[in-house]
Amino acid sequence: MPGTLFAVSDVHVAYAENREHVESLRPESAEDWLIVAGDVAERFTDVARALHSLRSRFEKVIWVPGNHELWTPKTDPVQSRGVERYNQLVELCRKLDVLTPEDPYAVWDGEGGPVVVAPLFLLYDYSFHPPGTRTKEAGLAYAYETGVVCADEALLHPDPYATREEWCAARIEETERRLAERPEGLPTVLVNHFPLTREPTRKLRYPEFAQWCGTTRTADWHLRYAAKAVVYGHLHIPRTTWEDGVRFEEVSLGYPREWQPRGGPSGLRRILPG
Repeated sequence: MPGTLFAVSDVHVAYAENREHVESLRPESAEDWLIVAGDVAERFTDVARALHSLRSRFEKVIWVPGNHELWTPKTDPVQSRGVERYNQLVELCRKLDVLTPEDPYAVWDGEGGPVVVAPLFLLYDYSFHPPGTRTKEAGLAYAYETGVVCADEALLHPDPYATREEWCAARIEETERRLAERPEGLPTVLVNHFPLTREPTRKLRYPEFAQWCGTTRTADWHLRYAAKAVVYGHLHIPRTTWEDGVRFEEVSLGYPREWQPRGGPSGLRRILPG
């Protein structure tokens, strides 16, 4: 299998410029796979169109939800919330033949493999406290004081869980069970919309935003689950970094106002072969 495992995230196709870029993305061979690490769009129809378009070009597409897919905007005819919305997104992907965190993990047998490609859905629990704070309450108070507050607070509902951190805890427990059952001896490519460690958030312009970016409970997952690479987005800071000898790839496209000053949108990120 001579193909390439590519990745992208945060394509935000509600923007015409981003939508045009997504339509231009092409595989290098018929065997190429594509990871889509969340934040495709907010409206169901936009998510469906984008994933259908990408699936028509790549041999396999693997999707994880970002926070934007989980929003319930008033402009979306689909007004489901929380777990129900996530489950509807999973069913949408299955109709499109797109893999999700609820499906059996695929094994990449191309160059750099065999590797278990594990799409994760973990959310966040406010444990990335802003500097000078030690609790969720203090972190949120600081964010509201500075005016840097994630729209999730109004649009991402945890139903039927009481809080987003309770939903996060349930997702972590389920994902730990799934990862423990992966084929023995195979390394992984871990894919999550939010970074698995706190370190990438230290580049944020507004450090108070970090509390909406992950959980300290996954800080050692790249080691515990023998990751060859960790793929994430959300921060809109595309780059390659290394932690404990493991490659971390932030693969976001971001908003046009972010990539236009860089001279144009970045292409797909090559994950394997590395």
